[in-house]
Amino acid sequence: MTRRRIGLVYDLLGSFPARPGDPLDVDAEYEPEATLALLEAAIRALGHEPVRLGAPADLLARIGKGQLPALDCALNIAEGTRGRDREAWAPVLLQLAGIPALGSDALTLSATLDKAWATRLVAAAGVPVPFQVVMRSAAAAQSAAASVRFPLFVKPRWEGSAKGIRVSSKVADPAALVREVARIVRDYDQPALVEAFLPGAEYTVTVVGNAPPRALPVLQRALDADTGIGIHAVERGLRSERVAAAVTPGELSAELEAELSELALRSFEALECLDFARADFKLDATGRPLFLEMNPLPTFAPDASFGILAELAGRPVQALVAEVLAAGLERLELA
Repeated sequence: MTRRRIGLVYDLLGSFPARPGDPLDVDAEYEPEATLALLEAAIRALGHEPVRLGAPADLLARIGKGQLPALDCALNIAEGTRGRDREAWAPVLLQLAGIPALGSDALTLSATLDKAWATRLVAAAGVPVPFQVVMRSAAAAQSAAASVRFPLFVKPRWEGSAKGIRVSSKVADPAALVREVARIVRDYDQPALVEAFLPGAEYTVTVVGNAPPRALPVLQRALDADTGIGIHAVERGLRSERVAAAVTPGELSAELEAELSELALRSFEALECLDFARADFKLDATGRPLFLEMNPLPTFAPDASFGILAELAGRPVQALVAEVLAAGLERLELA
């Protein structure tokens, strides 16, 4: 077996260049050191050598100075800093340097981070989606309030890891809609995405591999008992507005799991994801699953989805992650 050198591009918690006035969850998508340690262990388990490259800015500096080490490929988990194309920074730099990359390319990362675009693309592939409208100002929300049906859910248009979501994100009247849209535009410097609030259970489906990809077992996400919002969103650290009670109201039948898996695979292929991604769905009042978002940069943190899936399968999380990375290396003809 040929021993490969695999670069790692990443953003670590605590490294975000925060500015005065930034929201408290500004670095919510960044990874802990434990994620890097797990990825390095998985790469070594495959017989390869991990090489830390740092954040996209570090990668750019290395390229500019001609100090990029010899690499066979790279794994990008970097989120970037600001803007809807920030997740594409590392893949573009790697492409400029002629280094093949594991995971989805720059175009897919940008299209999926912009939730409005991603929803349109999967809807065109026949995946059910909720009512959705982009609002760029409080004035726009005020004008639209009479023509929309409440309750609604307000979130940033291009963020992940539940950034910007609070208990108040679920709005039941025009005044609340205007207030939440104004908060998103002000605090996150982007349009607000307003969609129909879905009252049912929430599920996440991890998809891995290529030609064909496969869906791993469906996981149900806990919800806040009072609002029906994901507990991971309303209970995070300093921006928690109260102590939330967690519930898992859904019953995951074999039929529902098969439907969620099929919709996740269809969304994965519609967005042209590669190697790994995670699709999120929520049920409407009739029990029908609707697409929420696709994350082609899912966290590899040991206590997140991959860790849970590995525990359910009775295997070490390192082994599962190594299997996922091996499929990507095979796609790149580096296995």
